[in-house]
Amino acid sequence: MNPASNPEPGAHAPVLAEAAVAQLLTDPAGIYVDATFGRGGHSRRILERLSPRGRLIALDRDPAARDLARTWTDPRFEFVHCEFSRLAAVLAERSIPQINGLLMDLGVSSPQLDDPQRGFSLRGDGPLDMRMNPEHGLSAAQWLARVGVDELKRVLREYGDERFAASIAKAIVARRENGQPLLRTAELAAVVAGAIPFKSRKDPLQHPATRTFQAIRIFLNQELEEITLILACALSVLAPGGRLAVISFHSLEDRIVKRFIDAQAHPERALGRVPLREAELPRPRLRALARIAPEESEMRTNPRARSAHLRVAERTDVALDCRG
Repeated sequence: MNPASNPEPGAHAPVLAEAAVAQLLTDPAGIYVDATFGRGGHSRRILERLSPRGRLIALDRDPAARDLARTWTDPRFEFVHCEFSRLAAVLAERSIPQINGLLMDLGVSSPQLDDPQRGFSLRGDGPLDMRMNPEHGLSAAQWLARVGVDELKRVLREYGDERFAASIAKAIVARRENGQPLLRTAELAAVVAGAIPFKSRKDPLQHPATRTFQAIRIFLNQELEEITLILACALSVLAPGGRLAVISFHSLEDRIVKRFIDAQAHPERALGRVPLREAELPRPRLRALARIAPEESEMRTNPRARSAHLRVAERTDVALDCRG
């Protein structure tokens, strides 16, 4: 199937897709990477804009993404089933020294949230899994069956900014020690809700277990570590003038991206008050281009877009030194 001309019926429309691809693609004959293939929404739009000489490599660790990508037959397209932190190795294996653009749509995708069997969402009861790749690693149920109170409390605070991390952790471990392991998403949601005083809930429209689900998911999938690794890799694989486009959905993701771009765009700030001549100042490796939020029309049709932000940066012509 040629995905550019034959999108599947009811295909998921990713957030900020048009803006992201418009910012990303500067050379229709270039080589691009969609590091979060998902259900192919961004990749489809990139292929629509590529010339016959262009090339797109897509990455994703989700087996459902792999299965969909196998149905695409566009000769300009290649899919690799792996974590996006392996980008440098993927390019090296293909003898590709540099690319013209790198796109990332961070976090969990809408199709993953909409499938109760994946265990990501509070909207429907399902197995307590939460893995981006269910073929590897511990599920949420397996991890909760062995984690201690202190470690669980740390995860809830660090990755979910949960005020009631201590009481939630104690409630989860107490249930387990009473011979009632948590196996379903509805069970975890109920235990968390019972551990948070009703009067202390700030947003009555948000389920009290939302932050707990977010924290466990991010921790299990090492999402923040993956982001840090691929951003560092971007410096070495982007060609001069190549674009980095990152869509994030919560402050933990966006903070990492923002600080990385700021640090590479303004390396002189790390020197503090050290007196240096202008010629001695480190030159920026990235140039910040844009921070784009969804338009009101997109937020009306896709509520998930309300928390999204797109950050775009361009690689300068400054070479990396031996320390990367």
